[in-house]
Amino acid sequence: MNKQELFDNILRKQSFLCVGLDTDIKKIPEFLLQEEDPIFIFNKAIIDATQDLCIAYKPNLAFYESLGVKGWIAFEKTVRYIKENYPDQFIIADAKRGDIGNTSAMYARSFFEEMDIDSVTVAPYMGEDSVTPFLPYENKWVILLALTSNKGSHDFQLIQDTTGEMLYEKVLRRSQEWANDEKMMYVVGATQGQAFENIRKIVPNHFLLVPGVGAQGGSLEEVCKYGMNKQCGLIVNSSRGIIYADKTENFAEGARQAAQIVQQQMSEQLKKLL
Repeated sequence: MNKQELFDNILRKQSFLCVGLDTDIKKIPEFLLQEEDPIFIFNKAIIDATQDLCIAYKPNLAFYESLGVKGWIAFEKTVRYIKENYPDQFIIADAKRGDIGNTSAMYARSFFEEMDIDSVTVAPYMGEDSVTPFLPYENKWVILLALTSNKGSHDFQLIQDTTGEMLYEKVLRRSQEWANDEKMMYVVGATQGQAFENIRKIVPNHFLLVPGVGAQGGSLEEVCKYGMNKQCGLIVNSSRGIIYADKTENFAEGARQAAQIVQQQMSEQLKKLL
């Protein structure tokens, strides 16, 4: 999926919502545990209930890898289900990969060739040669970690060098030498608030994947005020606040209602673009 197609979906659905499929076997409704593949059955119900309200799904690999082979099977079935039934959805493998070049090349092959996923999150700590193996694939995206939503982000990402440039700013500037806004996005946590204003000075045209709205307390209005650009430029993720909105047999309807609230808020923000 290219950048224009992504923006077209945002306008058509009046949404820039990404539903995070952080599916925890210990948190899904207990009645599902009798199913042969409870993770996939849960995901399928969530997807069917929310697909018209969002433009992306983001399975977090940790929740699948924790279950071994069964988890990987559920992950692959989930990706296949989305691609076959809702091909307009942008799929993000939240894997946070990043290693020496030949290892990164294998990660890229796994996600982009074997599973044909649209994008993968990548950690930039090891530098250019750990990121560039993901970039040759047409209409595939690298989503580079820049300024994350967790408390520990301050340990390294906000460290300043002798010129006053912070580490996350250096990541943003240097990585633009590797790929443009048609190939690369950045993770910026919703809890970072006004930092979006500074980030937009450095990367005015890139899409930003924004976790932290909802359960982590980030403000959608603040993210849009400082982070939205002429092509929206935002993919805002909500995971727990949507998929665990209801833990009864009506969990899918609960997820839909939670997603609908966010989508309506996003529609109001998009009106400011038009």
